[in-house]
Amino acid sequence: MTERQKDRPWLMRTYAGHSTAEASNELYRRNLAKGQTGLSVAFDLPTQTGYDSDHILARGEVGRVGVPVAHLGDMRRLFQDIPLEQMNTSMTINATAMWLLALYQVVAEEQGADITRLQGTTQNDIVKEYLSRGTHVFPPGPSLRLTTDMIAYTVSHLPKWNPINICSYHLQEAGATPVQEIAYAMSTAIAVLDAVRDSGQVPAEKFGDVVARISFFVNAGVRFIEEMCKMRAFGRIWDKVTHERYGIEDTKQRRFRYGVQVNSLGLTEAQPENNVQRIVLEMLAVTLSKDARARAVQLPAWNEALGLPRPWDQQWSLRIQQVLAHESDLLEYEDIFAGSHVIEAKVEKLVEESLAEIDRIQEMGGAMAAVESGYLKSQLVSSHAERRARIESGQEKIIGVNIFETTEPNPLTADLDTAIQTVDPAVEARVVSSLQHWRDTRYQPPFNHPRPCKALERLKEAAQGTGNLMEATLECARAGVTTGEWAGALREVFGEFRAPTGVSSAPVAVPAEEGSAMADVRRKVDLTAKELGSGKLRFLVGKPGLDGHSNGAEQIAVRARDAGFEVVYQGIRLTPEQIVDAALAEDVHAVGLSILSGSHAQLVPDVLDRLRVAGATDIPVIAGGIIPNGDAEQLRAAGVAAVFTPKDFDITGIIGCIVDEIRKANKLDPLEVPA
Repeated sequence: MTERQKDRPWLMRTYAGHSTAEASNELYRRNLAKGQTGLSVAFDLPTQTGYDSDHILARGEVGRVGVPVAHLGDMRRLFQDIPLEQMNTSMTINATAMWLLALYQVVAEEQGADITRLQGTTQNDIVKEYLSRGTHVFPPGPSLRLTTDMIAYTVSHLPKWNPINICSYHLQEAGATPVQEIAYAMSTAIAVLDAVRDSGQVPAEKFGDVVARISFFVNAGVRFIEEMCKMRAFGRIWDKVTHERYGIEDTKQRRFRYGVQVNSLGLTEAQPENNVQRIVLEMLAVTLSKDARARAVQLPAWNEALGLPRPWDQQWSLRIQQVLAHESDLLEYEDIFAGSHVIEAKVEKLVEESLAEIDRIQEMGGAMAAVESGYLKSQLVSSHAERRARIESGQEKIIGVNIFETTEPNPLTADLDTAIQTVDPAVEARVVSSLQHWRDTRYQPPFNHPRPCKALERLKEAAQGTGNLMEATLECARAGVTTGEWAGALREVFGEFRAPTGVSSAPVAVPAEEGSAMADVRRKVDLTAKELGSGKLRFLVGKPGLDGHSNGAEQIAVRARDAGFEVVYQGIRLTPEQIVDAALAEDVHAVGLSILSGSHAQLVPDVLDRLRVAGATDIPVIAGGIIPNGDAEQLRAAGVAAVFTPKDFDITGIIGCIVDEIRKANKLDPLEVPA
């Protein structure tokens, strides 16, 4: 019997980018030399949200969670000595996807590449930005237009490029159940395909090419049987939708194509070494089943809950993939789950429930209408609150967090400051200075860019009309326009959008039953309000800077509301000045700041300083997020009342601590409430 030929492994990527284009370029070349087979570019928050690095909102965010790319010069440096014609590049970019693709195309042209051979993906899924990730810029209508224009352009000009990956990854991070993840992603895909079809930009006979270029970006959690069944269900529903709704006959064009980043939400700060086995199990969910295997996989690092992974940590994650692909026998077999009645029953149930939820969303007018009404967001906030409640009650077990917490000293984190990579705070000043130099010299040799104002005027004219915006965007890229200028021109035409927070409509997740921890905290809140002569304790939850990961802030806001606080939560992307203004205007008793992007070192002290200047030193400030120990000490020394990080999973307990800090700040005696 002849041995079956091994299947080709999936594309192996590492999500990477930080500090500067030069530093990220060095990292990419090093990772490619280690056997990585594709690039996955992480952009910093200013780039993702259409701001230049010298904008007020960019302060503290430059180069932290990704690479800053402000103009063509940055893109040239990012891919220096990397032949783009031979590369498969994934770019995690949404609101500004058209702009980054234009820069990428122009750099490829300058390298002499045949752009019809460029391969890769721009994430470009704006719906999940309104729901979970928070890097949206424009309202839903114009955002969908940008996506539609890009899809129409790439089908004609960059036929091997995936102009969008419908991204359910962040939905799971925001609390989505498998059914919600499938249904919301599919509803987004339907909204996008309907918009492309109705735009009239793609002839009917080429619509199959559009469908064939739609890819998905999915999350795989640790419940790997359920996750693998989810992927099989995804494939069946996609085949059904593309065949029945869009009449695609070619089975190859209907194939469900997806890449995956396994779940970072489930990675723990406590006993972080356990994250390695979590990552392996999550990877198996998207690789074990040949019929539902990912096209590309990127794995987080074991220390992701602590801060920015180092090159060695990223190498470890790459090696996990390589051992499975090259040492195990996984790729030698047909689908090992075919014919399993257990798997089949689970998949059928997921398909049935997901189709019912898709129908519900279609009845509301589709994904965009369900975003604008707040339905999708409130559903996610509710699911997330239920999950948090299961963890706190011990019903959902997390090793090292709420069970088996005793541990030996961890040699991996013995010196926490060297267990993660830190971004030099001086980087921001260098990037800002470099940007200023670009603006001052872009018209001069050797670049001789035409004046960008003409290109920006043309972009605005195109935006006011109905034509495709890609050509005007390419003209801006060639003219040396900056990210902030491109997005600023479109903001003038399209306006901006503040997404619904989902907090006010979220149901109670933890009832205050007599004798429960929640009942005790409610009593503390009521007594403290009475002693202060206030109808209710008022608590402002603020998200300063550009970090759009609002899940934690929303859960704190919902639980504080359920504990009897009046909660002031205005959503994401606020300046320290706006937060302090709101705290004073609403006469709050405490301020909670949530930051996961690393900008806490600059933004939290700024809030403290502004409160001091306003004479509001009796308002305690509480900070939460991914904050290393050394930084937490500095924040406390600067006057922060308490610091909470992902290891502090007891939200009810956190609310109780906030009440204690309010009492301390107002010189009230500690309350002895029975536990």
